[in-house]
Amino acid sequence: MSEKSIGSLGKKPSISEVEMTELVLPNDANILGNLLGGRLMHWIDIAAAIAASRHCNKAVVTRAMESLDFKKPVHVGDIVILKAKLIWTGRTSMKIMVKVFSENLKTGQTMQTNEAFLTFVAVDDNAKPVPVPALLPDTVEEIFMFQKQEDSINDSRMNR
Repeated sequence: MSEKSIGSLGKKPSISEVEMTELVLPNDANILGNLLGGRLMHWIDIAAAIAASRHCNKAVVTRAMESLDFKKPVHVGDIVILKAKLIWTGRTSMKIMVKVFSENLKTGQTMQTNEAFLTFVAVDDNAKPVPVPALLPDTVEEIFMFQKQEDSINDSRMNR
């Protein structure tokens, strides 16, 4: 079965994965020389939106940035690598995990600095929600993340 025909049934997370790279310049930093949180949030939103749009081949809107963990600072002159991947889909919504890494150009050291979870909704030309293809998790990690989201949604429905 080709990836085109799989799209009508669903899509694997790997099909829509995004890796985006940015260079932290002085204009991106606070007075301590660290990347501004707001700038990072902007880059995270863009990477996640591209992954969501790739999955559904539609325009998407940000519904929520559910969490963003700041684990380590990123400094001026570092490269930021953002890796966005779908981890769950509903009828019209998609949840994306974005892992953020920094790379020090002088030492070559790379470390994970942030992780974020966002929800996007696919929309038509009138900004009305439209259905998205199912997500077909393929690896053990993808299946675990998908099931974790399903469990979380089911728990929240039961507590209403």
